[in-house]
Amino acid sequence: MTGFKNFIMRGNMVQLAVAVVIGTQFSNLVQQFVKSFVDPLISLVGGTGNFGNLAFTVVGRGHKPATFTYGTFLTEVLTFLISALVVYYVLVMPVGRLLQLLDRNKAANSRDCPECTMSIPVAATRCPECTAQITPGTQQPRPIT
Repeated sequence: MTGFKNFIMRGNMVQLAVAVVIGTQFSNLVQQFVKSFVDPLISLVGGTGNFGNLAFTVVGRGHKPATFTYGTFLTEVLTFLISALVVYYVLVMPVGRLLQLLDRNKAANSRDCPECTMSIPVAATRCPECTAQITPGTQQPRPIT
């Protein structure tokens, strides 16, 4: 029982549970956005926002007719594409730009050794790999581009 308790209480399991709950809520939010705003816009252009009534039936000799509800599939594909666009333009792009702005302001804290090209701290006077005497960085570290 202790092993199970340790397994459940691991940090990554708790993070995964939180991610699933947040992901489910976000999925519901995007679906409601599509139903409330996108479907009415599509219905202005195409006449209907829900293609669920589109279907065709194939009747074989002596068999039951088979009904293919391709409209439901089209509705789900459209919902997926719109959801992906919303996630990309509302979350991915702004967070990416924010991270880029934050990274731009970080100063460089390492440089390459001129002898062995190992990465060393800017203020180092001797390389820990090749033990070469190095002039310490006297200039202010430049921002990473």
